Amino acid sequence: MNPKHRAGLAALLLLAGLPFSASAAYVEPWKKPENAIVIDAYELNEIDWSEMLSDSRIAGFISKASDGLPESFSCKGEHGGDTVAHCKTMWRKYAVSRELYQTRRLLARSKGLLWGAYHLARPGNPVDQANHFLDYANPQDDEMMVLDIEGIDPDNYMSLADAQVFAGHIKTRTGRYPVLYTNHSTARHIALNRDTYRILSRLPLWYARYKPGIEDAFPMGNWDSYALWQFSAGVNCSKRRCPYRVKGALTDIDVNVAPMTKAALGKAWAFGGLLPEKPFEPLDGMLTASIPAGGAFKATVTAEAEAGTAAQTAGAVTLASGATASFPVAVTAEVRAGIMAKGTATITLGRRLVEVTPLNYQDF
Repeated sequence: MNPKHRAGLAALLLLAGLPFSASAAYVEPWKKPENAIVIDAYELNEIDWSEMLSDSRIAGFISKASDGLPESFSCKGEHGGDTVAHCKTMWRKYAVSRELYQTRRLLARSKGLLWGAYHLARPGNPVDQANHFLDYANPQDDEMMVLDIEGIDPDNYMSLADAQVFAGHIKTRTGRYPVLYTNHSTARHIALNRDTYRILSRLPLWYARYKPGIEDAFPMGNWDSYALWQFSAGVNCSKRRCPYRVKGALTDIDVNVAPMTKAALGKAWAFGGLLPEKPFEPLDGMLTASIPAGGAFKATVTAEAEAGTAAQTAGAVTLASGATASFPVAVTAEVRAGIMAKGTATITLGRRLVEVTPLNYQDF
């Protein structure tokens, strides 16, 4: 890790250790004039740069770069049903958006703003998407790279497994990792499964949540805090009311706050390293399993398994290492309406979460 990346990681660690009160870091921090503001935009956001730059709190600008897999601009053949005219239109749009990206980059950097670029992750080969992003953004060592994961549905967004491949390929080619942009539900899912997502759960977090307070969010897995918090967007900003109005922009512009000053953000910017991995809690020595022998039931498999009607059977546990052990268990179930189940159950023992999947069930 080069000195710039170490400085960014050190700034994050310092941030995590500072004695912030909840009101300072997690309740409307954009109202504190010393906290830096960062704008992010895509190609359709209208910006009057002279007006925007009159706000001295704005420290950085993050622009959308690539989107999913690279486009095919061959206008021969059916082109997936597209007409030649449509293909040429798509090429013009791509060329214009890329030229706009480069223009904004030159302008922002010339005015002393920190610069970053994000890739909107879609289903499809993650290595090809990573290469597409690097080709499009051509990030410099002092520019932030961002992986934008909008959700955990792999039919609509890049899967989290592929996202780890994307992040690893970025590291291979550039020597540093991207920042992770995502919402609360996705961040929480990654944090709860950080033993599976060992890379994603340690990327610096650009956190999107449009609430005045997020005291309930952190610490979350390896994240003690956020690197940036996207607190304002078109969904919660109107002409009548807006958390933060950006001069020279419409209400659909995305606005972010850093829990630090412009000077501190400048030292941390670009990031590039992984956050420390917190120790995993030890596995419980005893597992109590609720496995249905038949009938209506409510079953959980955790260290605090619920008790109910008893039966005797045998079960199997698959450990995180992949080893499987058979053992006799006391089957406990509580009669509840709503779920019918028969047969066996598969028990997967994670580090903090144990799941039971009843077979042949009906959910009424």
